[in-house]
Amino acid sequence: MKNLFLLTALLALTLGSARSGADEVPERTLNNGNLILSDIPEIPASLAQELNRYENVRSGSFRAWARDGQSLFITTRFGETSQLHRVAMPGGARQQLTFFSEPVTGVQRQPDGDLISFLMDAGGSEFDQLYLFDPATGKSEMVSDGGSRNGSVLWDEQGKVLAFQSTRRNGRSNDIWVMPFDQPAAAKVALEAPDGAFWAPAAFSPDGEQLLAQQYVSVTNSSIYLVDLASGEKQVLAGGNPDSPGRHLAQGFDRGGRGIYYLTDVGSQFARLAYKTLEPGATARIITEDIPWDVTGMALSEDKTRGAFVVNEEGFAKLYLLDPATQTYRRVEGLPVGIVGGLSFSPDGTALAMTLNTPQSPSDTFVLTLKDSPLEHGALTRWTYSEVGGMDTGKFAVPELVRFPTFDEVDGKKRTIPAFVYKPRGRGPHPVIINIHGGPEGQFRPSFRSTYQLWIDRLDAAVIAPNVRGSAGYGKDYLSLDNGYQREDSVRDIGALLDWIGTQPDLDAERVAVIGGSYGGYMVLASAVHYSDRLRAAVDVVGISSFVTFLENTQDYRRDLRRPEYGDERIPEMRAFLNRISPLNNIEKIQVPLFVVQGENDPRVPVTEAEQVVAAVRQQGPKVWYMNALDEGHGYARKANQDIYRQAVVLFFEQHLL
Repeated sequence: MKNLFLLTALLALTLGSARSGADEVPERTLNNGNLILSDIPEIPASLAQELNRYENVRSGSFRAWARDGQSLFITTRFGETSQLHRVAMPGGARQQLTFFSEPVTGVQRQPDGDLISFLMDAGGSEFDQLYLFDPATGKSEMVSDGGSRNGSVLWDEQGKVLAFQSTRRNGRSNDIWVMPFDQPAAAKVALEAPDGAFWAPAAFSPDGEQLLAQQYVSVTNSSIYLVDLASGEKQVLAGGNPDSPGRHLAQGFDRGGRGIYYLTDVGSQFARLAYKTLEPGATARIITEDIPWDVTGMALSEDKTRGAFVVNEEGFAKLYLLDPATQTYRRVEGLPVGIVGGLSFSPDGTALAMTLNTPQSPSDTFVLTLKDSPLEHGALTRWTYSEVGGMDTGKFAVPELVRFPTFDEVDGKKRTIPAFVYKPRGRGPHPVIINIHGGPEGQFRPSFRSTYQLWIDRLDAAVIAPNVRGSAGYGKDYLSLDNGYQREDSVRDIGALLDWIGTQPDLDAERVAVIGGSYGGYMVLASAVHYSDRLRAAVDVVGISSFVTFLENTQDYRRDLRRPEYGDERIPEMRAFLNRISPLNNIEKIQVPLFVVQGENDPRVPVTEAEQVVAAVRQQGPKVWYMNALDEGHGYARKANQDIYRQAVVLFFEQHLL
């Protein structure tokens, strides 16, 4: 901590001296002093006015059924942040229930009760606290300790006990805690994790006496354990073999608590839905053996007689209904093409609620009526109609899925990289904005993007979102292609994309910009290191500038989760490699206009990652636009900050890309 303080102080001095030139734009603040802008020109009022409609897009994401099964709880934003609302009928008014200055997340309703649990942090710190909210009175109460990081909250089926993940014990380990909902002082550790390890509760048994516990080591290594809550004893149900790691993700118990549903990629490139009894020596039955894509999650009705699951098919979501009695399933046809999430059956099991998002409609809540047979359904009804700034979203660009060849081969043929391309309607050649996702185990999926449409309309730019090697959704081999010493192979995929752009007559290879957040921010900086001569502009949002300082300074509770992906900086050979490839140590190669965006309270990628790269580039001479929000963390959640960020990005692209 002392070293981090000294580094921060030194960087502050360096940043101050770098800004002192007479030709620099004075540093200024906006949004009540919470948003600091350095070397960023004044944003014209006309630009802010024109972009206003793109900034006033809402969503209505499903969160939970009300106890009566007749109304729903959603989150949406009317002010600065997303809050909890109730909707009583399809298309009905959204009755706001919470009015906090921070976003409300992790909403769960008490089984056979009316209380709602939710999570809320302060200023984007991600140190979420657990709250109980009574919709009848509008009162809420914090039931966690106020200082630790908490998450993965779930209720037992009787609505009496809460299980949650917390760092309360030592600030580093992600333990599993249990607590009677009305006795916060009685909270106790149900499973103590090793130092820095990550465990989370997954499901209570029907009788509430046992708990499925999820151990997570990395995106390709996770295990499931059964914990006896009385004795504390645990037994492995899936995984648990360090010599043969695999992905095992718990989904829930069956009706009698005699078996569990879970996802596993053992024996496959993809996560498949499996069932296994709790009998000693039992083997798993793969239910979705004939689906060659990842199952991303499932839901069971309260009586466990119905099920549903979602498949990620090359980025697009496909919904299936499941009959747990026969373990057969059927795809739901006729759904809008896009992303499906948040599945939850109504209390009586006659309907399935979900959040749907498509390239031409933001996230909204829908309900699928079910018939007597678990595999039969009726109509899909839209419950929320979120505002879209008065725009005709039917004219929004629909992305095209393409595959471009990259530098290496698979089975004697060029490996291809998937990407989604959003294009303007007019004739080209169009300037290009490459948006690189974070993770790195993330995946760009074809969803509603008002910012993309803004760039298309204002800049006449095409937007390309590649899923470079290391992205999820394309098999575990593809997922691991960027691990450790292969890190820069994913950057070479961006070089291959630049080559492909040069072959497209409607795209302008002379006007290309890159933008990305988190790990995508590292990819932006690395692309600027390797391809400055082929880029016009680069926007790094909460990005990693040095893997060594990132791993040393990221929060204690997540450091061990990142080392399997990036490498262990404590090993001299790996440390030397990470130093060699880090953009901060190759700063002289960045010869492209740079815009760095950061949140002061970011627990994942600390603010020092942004400060040090800004200071280093300025030492070389070039100006760097720098924006830092003092009331944000890993990305901007407040509308006022989001608006200025979007406006500044457009201004940056107008000045440097066009």
